[in-house]
Parts: sequence; structure tokens; C-alpha cells
Amino acid sequence: MKEDQAYQHQFILHAALDVVQDLAWTTNAMSLKSVDRFNELVVSVYVTAGHTRFMLLHDTRTEDGIKSFFQEVHELYIKIFLNPLYLPGSRITSSHFDTKVRALARKYL
Repeated sequence: MKEDQAYQHQFILHAALDVVQDLAWTTNAMSLKSVDRFNELVVSVYVTAGHTRFMLLHDTRTEDGIKSFFQEVHELYIKIFLNPLYLPGSRITSSHFDTKVRALARKYL
């Protein structure tokens, strides 16, 4: 059952990508806020200047907390991106990055 829920969450996020793609080119805002809904779940999105998309699937939370979460994750992403050993577009496998993102989630979400 938990595995089915994980697949459903992935499907919801992938389905929202079309909306994100359209919105990303029509606004200069990085925080696109809530772009899609499915039942009680909301998809919030943050798009970097390089069009990297951070997507968060959540139940209703405060917009300020989500915005702060995305901004700090963006800062972490920039630090990874500036690492000369990181290949742009590749998967981020750093356990340090993962730990920091999880800590930010606990702090803001």
C-alpha cells in the first residue's frame, strides 16, 4: 500500500510538470506557489533562474514556510552546483545535501 502511494505521489508531481512548464515561461517569479491539486494534496513549485524545478507535494501548509524552505534548498543546490566535481543535470547523491534538505523540511514544513 505504501509503495502504491509513492507511485501515486510521483504521478501527481509528473502530471503537474506541464503546468509548471507553462507558468515558468510566463512569469519572472521564482516561487510559483501552488500550481496543482489532487484531492487533499497540493503541488508547490520553485523555479531557479536556470529553470531547475523544485517541486513539493504536501497537504496545506503555510506559504511562508514553503517559500523559506525552497529558498534555503536553492542555496544548498547552488553550493552543489558550484562544486567542480558535480556534473550539471546529474543526480545529487550527496548524503550531506539529503540530510540538510530533511532538516529544512522539519524546520519549515
